[in-house]
Amino acid sequence: MAEELKVQVLDFERPLFELKDQLAKLQLQEQSGLKIDGQEIKKLEKTVGKTEKQLYSNLTPWNITQIARHPNRPSTLDFFTEATTDSILLYGDRFFRDDPSIVGGFAKIDQIPFMIIGHQKGKNTLENVKRNFGMPHPEGYKKAMRLMELAARFSVPILTFIDTPGAFPGIEAEERQQSTAIAENLRDMGQLPVPIITVILGEGGSGGALAIGVANRVLMMQNSIYSVISPEGCASILWNEGGKRFQQAAEILKCTSKDLYNFGIVEEIISEPINGAHNDPQTTIQNIKKSVLAHYKTLQKLKPEVLMEQRYKRFRRMGEFTHSQAKE
Repeated sequence: MAEELKVQVLDFERPLFELKDQLAKLQLQEQSGLKIDGQEIKKLEKTVGKTEKQLYSNLTPWNITQIARHPNRPSTLDFFTEATTDSILLYGDRFFRDDPSIVGGFAKIDQIPFMIIGHQKGKNTLENVKRNFGMPHPEGYKKAMRLMELAARFSVPILTFIDTPGAFPGIEAEERQQSTAIAENLRDMGQLPVPIITVILGEGGSGGALAIGVANRVLMMQNSIYSVISPEGCASILWNEGGKRFQQAAEILKCTSKDLYNFGIVEEIISEPINGAHNDPQTTIQNIKKSVLAHYKTLQKLKPEVLMEQRYKRFRRMGEFTHSQAKE
């Protein structure tokens, strides 16, 4: 976070950034001593502000999906750097190897010890290759579970961050029993006697996300998505085609934070700056920190058996529906 990140403009943001470029050039000319009409600068500043507000106030589900995947969004390691002290990262699953697509360790948030675990994507292509684009192998989930059990042993609350397209689907992952690793996490997280809080940072894809998301409280960033499948995967299965169908799939999946909050799947939507977390990661991280601490203050008062029962019921009630006989 300390180093300057390369600006990456999303397709729908281009008109806004073109205006910002025009404004920056005028301001630079003014600072260089050239005679520039001040009214023209003020007018362009108002246009930029108005355009920005309109753009980010009318985001489509596909726009939100694009923002959720932005490489400059705050990551798990960014949270470690910006919001914690006395952090100690831990490595390895004690069976096969360390999976860099999941990171975790002990850290303090306002002097409160937490075990923090999360998916980790890269900020550029080289980092993404190293971290497998945030798609864990079985050893990543086993490492996460090892750290959670360690936290439970010392009665330390657990905070997890979700940001993955899904678990890695390669042959080697299947050979090492990917589905079993995920299923065991789902089972064992439900039985941990400590508070668990999950934050969906960007992309929450399928069982690869849920494997570290069986929590007492699930919070979503304003511009994040959470779904059983990606819009591209959905479009490919339903219509066997791409293009604009991605956008249609994003609509019907109901995968945005607003949709999932209305369905009762998540407990809170954490606000982002008006132009998205990728444009102001530091402010976003402070918003996350504030929300996490508020939920922890409630959960810390509950006994272990209550926490486990609450977690079990929370996930069992998902997908409930009522059936009534139509009157003739």
